This record gives sequence, C-alpha cells and structure tokens, in this order.
Amino acid sequence: MKTPRPSQRLETLSELRNLKMARSAHAYVRGSTVQFYEWLHSQPGRRLPRGPAVWICGDCHAGNLGPTGDSKGRIDIHIRDLDQTVIGNPAHDLVRLALSLATAARGSDLPGVTTARMLEGMMRGYESAFEGNVDEDPTRPPQVKASMRSAVQRTWKHLAYERIENTKPSIPLGKHFWSLSRAERAALKALCATDDVHTLVTSLKGRSKDDKVQLLDSAYWVKGCSSLGLKRYALLLGVGAGDDQEFCLLDLKQAVAAAAPRVPKASMPRDNGRRVVEGARHLSPGLGNRMIATRVLDEGFFLRELLPQDMKLELNQLSQSEALLAAAYLANVVGLAHARQMDLATRAAWIRDLKSCHTRTLDAPSWLWSSVVQLVGQHERGYLEHCRLYALHH
Repeated sequence: MKTPRPSQRLETLSELRNLKMARSAHAYVRGSTVQFYEWLHSQPGRRLPRGPAVWICGDCHAGNLGPTGDSKGRIDIHIRDLDQTVIGNPAHDLVRLALSLATAARGSDLPGVTTARMLEGMMRGYESAFEGNVDEDPTRPPQVKASMRSAVQRTWKHLAYERIENTKPSIPLGKHFWSLSRAERAALKALCATDDVHTLVTSLKGRSKDDKVQLLDSAYWVKGCSSLGLKRYALLLGVGAGDDQEFCLLDLKQAVAAAAPRVPKASMPRDNGRRVVEGARHLSPGLGNRMIATRVLDEGFFLRELLPQDMKLELNQLSQSEALLAAAYLANVVGLAHARQMDLATRAAWIRDLKSCHTRTLDAPSWLWSSVVQLVGQHERGYLEHCRLYALHH
C-alpha cells in the first residue's frame, strides 16, 4: 500500500474516520464524542446532578476500558484511554458509559427491557464500589475473565504480529503505519535519547536501569477512531544488547485541549500532555505510572510503552445475561476509579444523592434513564445521516 505524504495525511485520516464510524451505531457512538459534549452543554445535560469534583475519564465508553498491565507485571481491568480526562462531574462518566452499553445492547438485537435492566445493574455495580474497600477486586463476569486470560497469555510476539505484523526489529509501512517527514524522524530520535524515555522503558519489571535503549524504527501510526487526525507515532526500541536484547513498542500520542466539561476553577496542568498523565495516575494508577508527558516539534504529547496485556474490551453480540454482567462490572471499575479519589464522607454523600433519584419502577436514577433515551435517539439519527453522507458511495 502506498502511504500518503505527511502533507496529505489529514484528508486521508478524515475519510478513514468517517468510514469507521459508519460501520455500526456502536462505532458511531465511540467516534462522536463531540456530539456527546454538546449534549452535556444543552439544557438536559445541565440538569444532571453535580457530583464531587474528581478526575473523570471524560469519554467513558466501554471500548475505553480493558485489561492493562502495570510496571510490576500485574494485570487488571482499568480505564485505558484518557485523552479527555479532566477534573469534572462523575455523572458525566456514568451517562457516557450507559449510552455505550445501551448502543451495544441494540447492536446485539436485545429487547429494550434489557437496556433498563443494564442501567439497574450498572448502578448496583457503581454504587458497590463505594460501599466496600476500594482496593478489593470485584467479581468478573465470564466475558471479562476470557479477556483477562487472553491478556495473561499474550507475549511480545502476539503484540508484534497484531500491531506491526512481524517480529523483526522494524515497522513495515502500509495500512497502519505511514512514512515520516525528516523533521519528525529527527525529533523522535532526539526524544528517544532523553533520560525520561530511558527511565520509562527501563522501569518495567525485569529490566535494569543500566540497560542501553536504542531507537530501531519509527512511523506515523494510523490508530483509533475519535483520535484519527491527531498526530500519533509508533516507536520501536531495543532494550539491552546482544542475545539479551528485548524489543518494546512505544505509543506517542498528541495531546490537545479536552472537550469534556471541567469543574470551574479546577486546578489542572495547563499542558495537555501533563493533564492526561495526571488524570491517568488518579483513575488508573498502574497505567498512569507507565506514562510520561513530553513535547515534540513544539506540541504536547504523552508517551507510554504498549504491553502485550494492554487490550481493548469488545462488546460484540452480547446475550442478555452477558450484557447485565458486563454493565455491572464495568460500572464497578469506573466506580473504583472515582471512589479512590474521595474521602469516606464524600463517598457516602455521593451515593446517597444517587440512590435518592431511584424510582419505584427503575432501580436507577431517573435522570440516567431519561438521558440515555434522549441520547440514543439523537445518536441513531446522527448515525443514519452520517452513513448517508460518508458511506453511501463506498
């Protein structure tokens, strides 16, 4: 495949993003974050309860949760994409997750009553994270256990075949990886020679701080959906020397201003790369501690090493029982991320506020149900119109 020149990337990436979003209503929800934020600023969105000011994901759809590894080799399910993280209202994460789960249920042809039951299960899972020890491991449904088993068994070869399509120390250009400009190549080489990158790479379990770190190859990375159009680079590094040399793959992603609403006067880093890393360390410490903020060609970025265990959780063709278990479990993961930032009194007050909004006919807040109903309708219309505009002639 002939890759576009750096000056021609934006047009190609925009077309790819539009086609990805046309694949399904669930894909459209994942890629249409701006539409969700516009709704939050609307009259219904402003009626949501105001929860405690904590770091939130900001784009808390199901695809942004999944298995992640930490620097000690431990694996768990966490929030794994934090581009939009801000100090904000935790209710926003709940509505975004509920919309994602409702769309996944519709994509699996589940009856409408399942969506109501998923929201009830979601709130039970979320609320339970505040009622016990926030460091306890929640019970995992079978679908998540299968993802965890896959994550535990994955090795560098799995990551290489999946991400770069070979296990040799090079990145083949093609569909997923595009060529760099001279300025980009020089800037990435300089970045990989810094002490910050050396410390990040050698901090992983089993590596020595005395190991040599060498950039072997780099490329522009075509990855994600809502992030297509932002600058993103894959960096293939060698760690150590001779027969003991290991390979590692770094993901360098441009950090831009968050569109997610933040709490007024919230004290956050002004640099967007530092904002993302700070949010990650509060919401998903195992992941956040594997990340650094940096600048490349005078723009903000954040950098992390991809581990074989870092996987996206896919919710495809769910049965009713799987949908209910997944809703409760994923909401519990989000609840733990929120709860660890609150003291006991703040946790109790937040859960009391949530439970006071439950109704006789639905064991979940009435505002959550009405928000999901409205958002599903808006996104269904938006998805069909998107398909007409961008996918009809492809």
